Amino acid sequence: MTQTAVTHPTQDREGPITAFLRATEIDARMLGMFGALILIWVGFHVYGMIFNGNGAFLTYRNLWNLSVQTASIAVMATGMVLIIVTRHIDLSVGSVLGVTAMITGAAQVWIFPKVLGLGLGHPLIWILAVLVALVVATAIGAFQGMLVAYLEIPSFIVTLGGMLVWRGAAWWVTRGETISPVDPNFALIGGGPYGSIGATASWIVAAVVCVLVILSLVSGRKQRKRFGFPLRPVWAEVFIGVVASALVLGAAYVASNYPWPLGIVKQYAASHNLTIPEGGLFIGHGFAIPVLIAGAVLIIMTFIANRTRFGRYVFAIGGNPEAAELAGINTKRMTVMVFALMGTLVGISAIIASARLNSATADLGKIDELYVIAAAVIGGTSLAGGSGTIWGAVLGALVMQSLQSGMVLIGFEAAMQQMVVGGVLVIAVWLDTVYRRRIK
Repeated sequence: MTQTAVTHPTQDREGPITAFLRATEIDARMLGMFGALILIWVGFHVYGMIFNGNGAFLTYRNLWNLSVQTASIAVMATGMVLIIVTRHIDLSVGSVLGVTAMITGAAQVWIFPKVLGLGLGHPLIWILAVLVALVVATAIGAFQGMLVAYLEIPSFIVTLGGMLVWRGAAWWVTRGETISPVDPNFALIGGGPYGSIGATASWIVAAVVCVLVILSLVSGRKQRKRFGFPLRPVWAEVFIGVVASALVLGAAYVASNYPWPLGIVKQYAASHNLTIPEGGLFIGHGFAIPVLIAGAVLIIMTFIANRTRFGRYVFAIGGNPEAAELAGINTKRMTVMVFALMGTLVGISAIIASARLNSATADLGKIDELYVIAAAVIGGTSLAGGSGTIWGAVLGALVMQSLQSGMVLIGFEAAMQQMVVGGVLVIAVWLDTVYRRRIK
């Protein structure tokens, strides 16, 4: 029996945009957010050309740096989606990042050398540091989840208290002393010329991702046929595959065309006995390690949210907690697991942030909770719970970081930057409210 796309009588009266969105199953808010991102990029670039004499935003250098700066927030935003979907909130992520980074830095510089006899540069240091960060942050997340689930303290209060407690703990670990430098192998996780995989490897990664996109579309279509679900038109599947592949290949092109600084090229050539030609030696950065980490987290979290029992339970709890509990879902345990997962993602972000700065400071992660929550909400996650997308949160993180980066380039003061971010968050919540009224 041949499966065909389901049609409705009202489809003949649909406009072209509505028909396109229905066929491709693209959320109108996601499309609007992508359009807003393009406007932000072009707007800041044109502003720089007019008032500063050069457009610095749409350059290989700035776009590469933007991707690295977005990685930490994007990783946490994927977890914040699940937190908000279950009708909770986590205001402590920035402070947990700070205390995790401080403990991890102290372990590398003070504890491992004295207790284990491992000095900076030892190949085990960065592995142990990563494990410490993940264990500490996951434990904090699980602890806060237990307070919410079993003591029934509102998550707003638990994490608001956590925001203050863990920020104080970040200072207390070293009495406010900055820990720098961290282990050189650990620092590579933060990016930079040596913390990137190069142009050739980047093109290989991009090709693999494109193949995975195609396989995912084919697998999804087979699953729909198997269970009798409506199919997207073939042209819609092709369109999604082409656009996704073009974005991946475009990212690889940008990353590969951002060259190493001249001084580092000379050092590299000298250490490898290379002769620099008369026109110079071009070495492209390629994808930075934190960007690859964020991409891996995006894929894994999307799989967890959409293809696992855990993900289905999360959205069931967010849709109707009472019905979910009556259906046999252990909502308390699920709450602890969601907060523990959020902690793990904060630990990953702490690794990226401290490695990128090559140091750990008590102020690391300050107001990150604002950017993370804003990214999730801008990405379509409803504060009422029950709905949200991992991809949307990552796109929201890119929007937020683009705003911040653009404002820095054109010389906005820090106070004005915070005002803009706060305003964008309020507008995003208002638009979500309007959207939900229209679909009811």
